[in-house]
Amino acid sequence: ENAAAALRNLAVSADNKVAIAAAGGIGPLVELARCGTSVAKENAAAALWSLAVNADNKVALAAVGGIGPLVALARSGTSVAKEKAAGALRILSVDADNQVAIAAA
Repeated sequence: ENAAAALRNLAVSADNKVAIAAAGGIGPLVELARCGTSVAKENAAAALWSLAVNADNKVALAAVGGIGPLVALARSGTSVAKEKAAGALRILSVDADNQVAIAAA
């Protein structure tokens, strides 16, 4: 929970968005969005939303299977998780391949 919250806060910076992805941070955040506690899922979805603003991260997030967990949170997460997951999905949907994946999820 705390690590996801820290990454959420760090991901506000454009440089940190790149650094978090380069350090392999997207995959663990996706896993937290899938299997974490309610608070961890909220923080992971918020961090993924912020990270998805970066074009390379949009591709990386989809490549590690991040769309399915975000769709699941948008459907059945807490109200906070729904908001954060929907925000991430909105940004991810700019990419045509991600649109297909979101529709299929």
